[in-house]
Amino acid sequence: MRKLLFQGLTRSPLTEAAPTQAELAALARDLDRTAQARLGHSLSIREVDAGSCNGCELEIHALGNAFYDLERFGLRFVASPRHADVLLVTGPVTLNMREALVRTYDATPNPKWVVAAGTCALGDGVFADSYACEKGGVAAVLNVDLVIPGCPPTPIDLLKGLLALMERPAV
Repeated sequence: MRKLLFQGLTRSPLTEAAPTQAELAALARDLDRTAQARLGHSLSIREVDAGSCNGCELEIHALGNAFYDLERFGLRFVASPRHADVLLVTGPVTLNMREALVRTYDATPNPKWVVAAGTCALGDGVFADSYACEKGGVAAVLNVDLVIPGCPPTPIDLLKGLLALMERPAV
């Protein structure tokens, strides 16, 4: 135990480097411009955890920290699906969460987008073969507009994915 403690004290932390401010500033401009042009307002996101391990949620919550500052990107999380433009779904969709996910989708006004974030939401990952999960992930329950892979996806990947979603031509 003592050896493990000393190793923890002498090694550097296992975290990624902080993003460069120039990269984030450019991403912020693009996201804000695109959201205003496409929607006429900030992009509103309703995050739905459909049974994940919370790794993806930690990265999503990191979007609100001082480095990323989600609000400056013209993005915001909302508590009600009735105010959302995007459903950001994480996790493998457990059988117990299936109906809640469908109801959340039905409560979201049109036009709406569904984003499957993380490996588990794609139907893969540590929960892929569980008897308690939908086979095929989020796509087995809802029409998915965008997939953001990763276990978990980084905050930059999430932001780039949302930008790519808004830059798609309207259907």
